[in-house]
Amino acid sequence: MPPRKKVTAPAAPEPAPKIKPTGSAKARRSAARLAAVQGLYQIDLAGASSDTVIHEFARHRIGQEQDGEEFVTPDPALFADILRGVQGRLADVDQLLGGLLDRQWSLERMELLLRAILRAGAWELLANEAVAAHIIINDYIDVTHAFFAGREPGMVNGVLDKLARTLRTAEMGAKPAGKGGTP
Repeated sequence: MPPRKKVTAPAAPEPAPKIKPTGSAKARRSAARLAAVQGLYQIDLAGASSDTVIHEFARHRIGQEQDGEEFVTPDPALFADILRGVQGRLADVDQLLGGLLDRQWSLERMELLLRAILRAGAWELLANEAVAAHIIINDYIDVTHAFFAGREPGMVNGVLDKLARTLRTAEMGAKPAGKGGTP
């Protein structure tokens, strides 16, 4: 009989490094929204799972120096909640958004990054009721400004505002009709 080869079990994946948070809690939440948009873009582009992207971000991006610069540490729980939430309710999120978009801005024709911004914002308005709608909307407008200089920030503002008025009517109140606020 030939000698048996010694078989070793595959090594367990290394745990993500311990990260010392930087920035205020508000800044960490805003950074988590930015990172979540980048993660959703990666999921859409590469077809990766949310858990794969969450693990990759935890190992290589969150709390790590990027291009020689240190950034505010994103809130890892919010980041993961947004990615898992959007993926878990993608059909609901897309249906909500589709009802608010016209042909020029349809989800199917939309640039992937803009679609990721809208999906993240829509999911938070739908599921993250602990955060005020205006905070969510403003953060995603800021994220949009980080990537776009044209009409996109205004479009994101309009869509998320309409969605918030539909989903959170008590919080948002009715939108005044006309410029003077009269019907």
